[in-house]
Amino acid sequence: MALLCLGLLLAWRGAVAQTVELPVFDIARQDGGLVIDFQARPVLSKAVEEAMQKGVPLYFVAQATVLRPRWYWRDERVARATRTWRLSYQPLTGQWRVSLGALGQTVASATEALAIVSRASGWRIAEAGEIEPGERYQVEFSFRLDNTQLPRPMQLDLAAQADWRLSVERSVRLE
Repeated sequence: MALLCLGLLLAWRGAVAQTVELPVFDIARQDGGLVIDFQARPVLSKAVEEAMQKGVPLYFVAQATVLRPRWYWRDERVARATRTWRLSYQPLTGQWRVSLGALGQTVASATEALAIVSRASGWRIAEAGEIEPGERYQVEFSFRLDNTQLPRPMQLDLAAQADWRLSVERSVRLE
């Protein structure tokens, strides 16, 4: 009986290990457009941490889609914004590198690197010309670990592993 309880506890702990919390999530109208502030808290599983320590680069993607609801047809997509961060470990220097497009930053620990990757402030997701004052909009947001950018042999092995599924989604209606 004790072994069964221990097995269930370990299975539950493993299921909780790949969660992402979203404690900060704000959308505001600014200068006629929409800006978003978010902070995610991904909890990495042991498998993901081991891959990071071995130098496998991880890609995190934040995506926001602005939709205008229509009663007569599918909702109209007004704007879409995507940010992709690359997080990698440099074993020779013992430092972590975070890249966003052409911009890069080097930090000393994995915790610092993950904190950089999992937040954005003042991210413009829609320009002034795309948003009309007084209209209602729906914003669909997601933050996830992008498994499609992992090395190909790892992608084939990850199909059945829940350890690598890190994502959070949020949908907000703007009046």
